[in-house]
Amino acid sequence: MKTRVENINREIIEWAIIRHGKSLEEFYAQNPEVESWTKGEKLPTVKQLEEFTHKVHVPFGYMFLPNPPEESIPMPFFRTAQKTSTNKVSLNVYHTIQIIQNRQEWLTQYLKDLDFPVLDFVGRFDAYSNYKTIVNDIRDFLQLDLDWGARLKNWEDALNFLTDKIEDAGIIVTFNGVVGTNNYRPIDVKECRGFVLVDRRAPFMFINAADAKAAQIFTLIHELAHVWLGESAGFDNQNLLPANDPIEILCDKVAAELLVPESSFHEKWKITQDYKVLSNIFKVSPIVIARRALDLGFINLDHFFDFYNDYMADFKRKKARQSQRPGGDFYATARKRVSVRFAAFVNNAVKENKLLYRDAYKLTNLKGNTYNTFVTEHLYQ
Repeated sequence: MKTRVENINREIIEWAIIRHGKSLEEFYAQNPEVESWTKGEKLPTVKQLEEFTHKVHVPFGYMFLPNPPEESIPMPFFRTAQKTSTNKVSLNVYHTIQIIQNRQEWLTQYLKDLDFPVLDFVGRFDAYSNYKTIVNDIRDFLQLDLDWGARLKNWEDALNFLTDKIEDAGIIVTFNGVVGTNNYRPIDVKECRGFVLVDRRAPFMFINAADAKAAQIFTLIHELAHVWLGESAGFDNQNLLPANDPIEILCDKVAAELLVPESSFHEKWKITQDYKVLSNIFKVSPIVIARRALDLGFINLDHFFDFYNDYMADFKRKKARQSQRPGGDFYATARKRVSVRFAAFVNNAVKENKLLYRDAYKLTNLKGNTYNTFVTEHLYQ
């Protein structure tokens, strides 16, 4: 005999559906039996209720709460088109923040137990600091001279170079475009280009890998500025423009100046206004060049939007063609998703018997033989 669940809380069911990112009408049209539960016409079996919770990514126990739980993120989330920040994000972004937060909590405690010192550059400046002063401090700390990009082949190499520099400084950088390793749960670039969770021992930066690498390098330095300001935040940076917030505007100025110094750009702009040529000189993408030209008043907003939209449309076409090709290197992707620095700490903790394999699997989203292959063959390259 099938066990059926009585006293279904309609409010919880509807909260779970909306939290999942669906409208009630759309979800009920595809799942009419769930609507029948909310109307009291039928009672779900335990198995049916479990299947529902898996579908909307809600713990089974939530179904028996008297009221929907309060869920909030540990930072402001800024939208370019909005005047104020929000603490409401989609379920996929929320779960991604949880994953990064769990990693940070573990690593912070681990480093504390090992007597690692705090990072003195975290929160060194504030919203009233001059952006060029912040840029000079970051350059000094990361040992970047004014023309650091000249020695690199292209702006993709520049992204990898800067990521390595930032991780060497003690900051964890993760690139991912899905929740954990679930390719069926993408993180929408329109909602989240990235976020940063600031901590004195273990700052974590998250870059949406679904975004064009052209934009990722700007997001990377924007987040780095947040670390120097000691301010956690998430953002969408629509059209590569900041939200109307003093911290966001300052972080954008830092990113623009560090990647494309104003004095150098003025000189090169007199010689050529070709974005591709300037892109090769500064080792940033053409859209970052266009954004810098906009900042300095060399082009107007309409011109920038036209170029930006064309560039991103071309990126989407190329991405669509690439998606039809065989999949990439799983372990190379894992190195970016987990972070080499973070994975090294996890591996050391396991070897020192300070972390169970079970917990290492959870922290890295890698399990069993996959985890072992990753740390033995692909972590140190």
